[in-house]
Amino acid sequence: MIAIKTFIKKHLVLAYFALAATISRWISRRGKSLTIKETKSMNVKKYIFPSLLVCTTLALTPRLFAQPASAKPASGSDSYNAIDAYIEQQMQRLNIPGVSLAIVEGDKIMHLRGFGQARPDGEAPSPQTPFFIGSLTKSITALAVMQLVEAGKIDLDAPVQHYLSWFQVADPQASAQMTVRHLLNQTSGLPTSAGEIQMADFDDSQDATERQARALSTLKLSRPVGSAFEYSNSNYNLLGLIIETASGELYADYVQKHIFTPLDMNHSYTSQAIAKQNDMAVGHQYWFATPFVAPNIPVPHGSLPAGQLISSSEDMAHYMIALLNEGRYGDVQILSRAGIDELYHGVAEDIQMGISFGKYGMGWFIDESGQTKLIWHSGTTPNFGAFMALLPEQKKGVILLFNANHHWMTPVLSDLGAGMAALLAGNQPAPIQFVGLIPWMLRAQLLIPLFQIIGVAATLRLLRRWHQNPDSRPSGGRKWGGHILLPLIPNLLVALTLLPMLGDTRGYLRLYMPDYSWIAIICGGFAGIWSFLRTGLVMRALKSPRRF
Repeated sequence: MIAIKTFIKKHLVLAYFALAATISRWISRRGKSLTIKETKSMNVKKYIFPSLLVCTTLALTPRLFAQPASAKPASGSDSYNAIDAYIEQQMQRLNIPGVSLAIVEGDKIMHLRGFGQARPDGEAPSPQTPFFIGSLTKSITALAVMQLVEAGKIDLDAPVQHYLSWFQVADPQASAQMTVRHLLNQTSGLPTSAGEIQMADFDDSQDATERQARALSTLKLSRPVGSAFEYSNSNYNLLGLIIETASGELYADYVQKHIFTPLDMNHSYTSQAIAKQNDMAVGHQYWFATPFVAPNIPVPHGSLPAGQLISSSEDMAHYMIALLNEGRYGDVQILSRAGIDELYHGVAEDIQMGISFGKYGMGWFIDESGQTKLIWHSGTTPNFGAFMALLPEQKKGVILLFNANHHWMTPVLSDLGAGMAALLAGNQPAPIQFVGLIPWMLRAQLLIPLFQIIGVAATLRLLRRWHQNPDSRPSGGRKWGGHILLPLIPNLLVALTLLPMLGDTRGYLRLYMPDYSWIAIICGGFAGIWSFLRTGLVMRALKSPRRF
């Protein structure tokens, strides 16, 4: 049985930590030099006021996820029918415009299906429809590194500076200690925020990745090199540069020549412009849990090795076949069995709130807490999502591609993927718990401006009443507590949502959480101003002399 409960808890705790850490990160950056994501798978690394409440509840109630999924065997066409029905049900619940699905068993593609619409008023995605695959790119980058290791061109334990002599962070000793293996296992000490900042850098020059990497020279690591896991896109962007140095080829050219072409991935691309010429799906951004067409979001070319490759469900099925069959696809051997095993070897334990959620390997999360080993990763871009899971003991794999996304929808879409993996393993998905409330919490953001309007109206009405009837004005503790201090609390809490928009990751927030960004700027800014204005108006009214 797949440890679905562990999978879901991991996403939710990461989401909680990302939110809870935002304010402290903002404070710590003030007056300091620039501190430049994935989350795990993500990971942000890392925000809305109503979501803080629900995620705190989720993080404090892990026992809710401890109930095992009920076992109900499913096999053959019945299992595919159950998977199709499950996807259709979840698409309707989550307002997902389009999904492309592929399932492999052994060395064969067993099931291909498109759902919904690949583009507005269009047909369902075909197996060849390209989608951004987000951080599934990391496993491809890791594969490329391992190919070069087997070719004798990269040493996993060599310092990063051996390949990028100019590379450094703020600490010279840490710069010299960081190795290729540290980058692959996400144990370099590079913070999540570094990758998030790069995700909002739209420099489209050929040297964008190197320029961004050189900007890390003033970056303070979040932890000692090799001490612990922290998901950061910056790790894999650096690996892309190492691939270029070791191979003598551009990262995009290397992936095309040594991975896409040998695996017959004929509808996979390193360029959005070319993918659009080949009927790429149209992406959507969620605003308050409702998808809106967003076809022209710029691409952070400097983050290509970490999360910007484009592929189709059929092509990714070819990729899964090679991964499940000791590196072999047809007559092509893209990596040795030992190399594949190295990719799946979980080294870095992912610990949140003192709880272990499995390990991170090289571009993969490895969950061995259940009866069935699960190797998986999710992918997130502002308007596309992806989920891929491998069941190596059963030689089964599944890929889901979505044409809509949002930072806070990532755990929800991953929950959908986890349910699919459960069905593929012969179990029923775990019942939807609090993760199902996230879309409603996104919608609940709209209550903030409504409550603000009500609050302003109530205050003006109160001041008018005091003006008309001075004897109705309170005094003493009731005056300070009930009419000044107590109303300040909700206003200041809403004002705090503006702080992340003043920090270094504001570009990432605007891309991945557009609804929150506007709520924070408009409502947070207004709440800050109204807190002072309201306090002044009330104190002035209360200090006015009474009539006798």
